[in-house]
Amino acid sequence: MTKTWDKSRLPSRHVTEGPERAPHRSYLYAMGLSTADIKKPFVGVASCWNEAAPCNTALMRQAHAVSDGVKAADGTPREFCTITVTDGIAMGHEGMRSSLVSRDWIADTVELTMRGHAYDALVGVAGCDKSLPGMMMAMLRLNVPSVFLYGGSILPGQFEGKDVTVLDVFEAVGAHAAGSNDMSDEKLAALEKLACPGDGACGGQFTANTMACVSEAIGLALPLSSALPAPYLNRDEYAVASGEAAMRMLEMNIRPRDICTREAFENAAVVVAATGGSTNAGLHLPAMAHECGVKFDLKDVAEIFAKTPYIADLKPGGNFVAKDFGEAGGVPMLMRTLMDEGLIHGDCITVTGKTVAENLADVVFDDDQKVIYRANKPISPDGGVVGLWGSLAPDGAIVKVAGLEKLQFSGPARVFDGEEACFQAVTNREYNEGDVLVIRYEGPKGGPGMREMLSTTAAIYGQGMGDKVALITDGRFSGATRGFCIGHVGPEAQEGGPIGLIEDGDMITIDAQKGTIDVRLTPAELEDRKRKWAPRKTAYGSGTLSKFAKLVGPAHLGATTHEGFAGERHVYADI
Repeated sequence: MTKTWDKSRLPSRHVTEGPERAPHRSYLYAMGLSTADIKKPFVGVASCWNEAAPCNTALMRQAHAVSDGVKAADGTPREFCTITVTDGIAMGHEGMRSSLVSRDWIADTVELTMRGHAYDALVGVAGCDKSLPGMMMAMLRLNVPSVFLYGGSILPGQFEGKDVTVLDVFEAVGAHAAGSNDMSDEKLAALEKLACPGDGACGGQFTANTMACVSEAIGLALPLSSALPAPYLNRDEYAVASGEAAMRMLEMNIRPRDICTREAFENAAVVVAATGGSTNAGLHLPAMAHECGVKFDLKDVAEIFAKTPYIADLKPGGNFVAKDFGEAGGVPMLMRTLMDEGLIHGDCITVTGKTVAENLADVVFDDDQKVIYRANKPISPDGGVVGLWGSLAPDGAIVKVAGLEKLQFSGPARVFDGEEACFQAVTNREYNEGDVLVIRYEGPKGGPGMREMLSTTAAIYGQGMGDKVALITDGRFSGATRGFCIGHVGPEAQEGGPIGLIEDGDMITIDAQKGTIDVRLTPAELEDRKRKWAPRKTAYGSGTLSKFAKLVGPAHLGATTHEGFAGERHVYADI
């Protein structure tokens, strides 16, 4: 039975209601909409589809399925696409400067499309690292009823009888460069053809799958919707259900800011730590919180990480990929055991219209699966990700410790201005065991763009040196990075932070158990060096990267580019 909708409080009334909107309606009729369609709520269905990388190629199919769900629930879907910069393609060259920038531009373009066309609700479909938080940031900024849908992970490749991911290819490059007898030209060529067998985002607990888990944990995605790999056509059932859920939320007037409370952000951080997720969550969660007025910076994130057990045996620190995690019960199974131990808030509302506890009521922990450990019998009692503070990082830094055996490191600094110089030195084996490799001027402003360093870290690991050196940067690390790699060091070098003042040979001490990172210099020595320091000129004096460098804030607050909730004068949903 068709419902009669009262549009008097919906944004779409501005383009569909009254005689003065006849020109607007003429455009809608031109696209095949009926009078009945125009009287229904308009639901924006935003996808990050493109042909840049396999992360995004299944998104259009799923967006169409979302539209089917919206129609089934008596709404009118309006599909549109936004950009994605995919890290696997952008990695290791100038293209990576565009990656983090794309997160805020995704949020901005979704916002502009929704505002410009006065849509009433939103379903966002995303597949690659920055597109997930970017889409959720737009939801929190607009505050219209919204549902997030992950496009799904890639299936693992098969090589020499083992599951492999793109990380194996990056590390193989390092082994090949080191002249390993086990990684010939022919073997590398064979591996690259088999590592990524089809549609979907990187298969380990890297940034895409980490933020997909966040979408469920924080309540913006349907339970278990991130579990199925992208090629599985029954993923489309979750897409249909997401479209229906958006219409149900519209009817119930449940909005993203009702869902994403401080407690919901805490749940999200717990799930990141419990899965040994990407350090990038320490950047994206504060950025999302910035959109909705929740105080949740890197310090808040790290406090949650510090008291969360690591319980999901996932790559890169563990043994399994996203497909295995989904088959083991995924986020609901993980949250079930976390809730049983009192580690998450069960009373947070979600896009189902029910609380977390109500969503988990029928979930029974499966002791037969091998991927997710019980929270009272963890892989390790501390979270898989740790925050660090000290004289080298007064504003903080972050490191993934999942899979690390040694949590302390001390050694002399080997300083590089930019990733390329370090990568060259690593490729040529021009570093020593025990060194602390420092890559600076790669922060949000100094890069600009806060590049990830997977090419360099994977090369180090491929050379068998992953546990013999440490690497620190004011840039970022891929969720696929493993080893003693510390990112987000703040203040960044471009702002005169200590990382910009250190010199070759300065002794650096890192203790991921205590949460400290220090350089053996007195405050007076640092101040003396600061007097001689001047910011560098980047290669970008115009265009998007120049604009980003002027607008972007510090990493510990999410590297955001606008005032957020603090500067808000009206909410789009209430126009």
